[in-house]
Amino acid sequence: MQYSADGQPDGTATVQFPRPGFLASVFRDLNADQEPDRAGAAPGPAGPGGPGDDPSGDGASDPDSVAAHARAAALTHHRTVTVQAEHDRLADLLRRAALPVSAMDFESQLRHYEPRPYAADGPEPGGDAEPRWADFAPAEPPAADPDAPPTRRLLDSGYQRELAGARLAHQRALREWRTRRAEAGNPAADEPRRVHEAAEEARARAVREYNESLEECRRAYRLAEPAAVESLLERALAAAETATQDLPAPCRAVFRPLTRTAVLDLDLPLLDLVPSLTGYRLAPDGDVLPVPRPPADRATDYLRLVARLALRALQAADAVDTDEILAGVVLNGWLREPAEAEPFCLVSVDADRDALARTRLLPPATPYEERDDEGVYADSEQDEALVRLRQLGAAVTPDPYGRVGVQPAAQAGATVPAAPDLSANEFAQLVRDLLTRGGIAEWSVRLRGPAGLVATGEGAPGSALPGRWVVWASRGTEPVTAAEVATLADAVREESAERGLRLTTGGFTDEALDLTAEEGHRHIHLVDGDGVRELARTHLGLPLAVGR
Repeated sequence: MQYSADGQPDGTATVQFPRPGFLASVFRDLNADQEPDRAGAAPGPAGPGGPGDDPSGDGASDPDSVAAHARAAALTHHRTVTVQAEHDRLADLLRRAALPVSAMDFESQLRHYEPRPYAADGPEPGGDAEPRWADFAPAEPPAADPDAPPTRRLLDSGYQRELAGARLAHQRALREWRTRRAEAGNPAADEPRRVHEAAEEARARAVREYNESLEECRRAYRLAEPAAVESLLERALAAAETATQDLPAPCRAVFRPLTRTAVLDLDLPLLDLVPSLTGYRLAPDGDVLPVPRPPADRATDYLRLVARLALRALQAADAVDTDEILAGVVLNGWLREPAEAEPFCLVSVDADRDALARTRLLPPATPYEERDDEGVYADSEQDEALVRLRQLGAAVTPDPYGRVGVQPAAQAGATVPAAPDLSANEFAQLVRDLLTRGGIAEWSVRLRGPAGLVATGEGAPGSALPGRWVVWASRGTEPVTAAEVATLADAVREESAERGLRLTTGGFTDEALDLTAEEGHRHIHLVDGDGVRELARTHLGLPLAVGR
């Protein structure tokens, strides 16, 4: 109601409207070209069927349509804000997933004991001196006549009162001092101090025992014992997750002493973490319609997050290995969905120590500067984390939402691996270790692939493998043919080498064995799968399982 100047209602009504910007947007959605008048009403668009065309003449349909459209517009705005919050959370996760991790090496895990003082500590009982009368005696009153005898001062009543009070204070202090000396020899009086000292001794002992156990773990780690290496790696991987505790991405580690390689299995976040919508829009008929994102943009955002999680795990494993026990790291990123029985491998990295050292795993200081053309998102070809991951030779799925998996570089299930379980870097490292232990030095890899490698080496004159060698090593179930042996003989001549070695985890055909028995191919030596396992047992002291 409208009130008059004297405060009484005058019979007119005042209508309250939302803020002008909101109302203007509603009229624009209704295709109303004219501005609302001062009373708050707006004419409908020209033409029949518009909100301003009311056949009944009572004006009831126009306010109802405006109110319904306003509610639909508010719902559209609310849902769009919710979608935007999902985008903001993804951007925050991308930022935090790229934060550098702290090295969880043995030095950082050492504990230090700091003794706590006894709260009731004061002067030691019995340690203070006996109260002296000289410290309590009052000063004598000045004499009016310097030549008067001292006995005249003793007749001063004020001095006598001070003297009596000083004697009482001295006697009280003397009694307290004697009481403290007596209590010093009482065992019950010092019980709180003994409890405090026992607690401090227990704390010091706990810190000492923890550091001793940590040193035992360090010695086991330096001996490349699997349990010690895996324990250290998993602690480092768990510490790396502290920045994104609201995004569980557990990572398990398996260490293979045979190749000194850590195989990491990273659980990737679910696909619905990335928003599938850009927002919502209001249709002309009043329906609230979702605006889907392009599938390529959504896949790119998911892969950007996967790349940061993978690089963070690789950095944690590389930073913790201060004693350089690891020769390489294999990381497999698995998508485990509740509706699927088998997980999908969406990313796989097979990186040796040199590759990790060459690749800068940490992001720049400001990796996510907001630009007008792309906001917080970037194209997959320009995203720095994905570029670094591909520099390590990673296999990345082209379409995570299509469930397109990649072949894992290595399998971490077997305690004693077979040749098919090893990655390409692991197999190359195994062949190199076997032959260098046998006497071949100056190892140089010429070609390397998933199936094997070709390398050259030089053996010392007094070693078991003297002279210059060309080595062709492969793994597989198919037997090596005579044509491959002849190809190796040609490579030996081209490299001006003296001998050739054809090593395989499988076997050889009869024709290949017969060829090496001929005069022109006796400088070619053959090692089959049984020979590889025997070399591993002899030179490395570790087993290699039969190929599956």
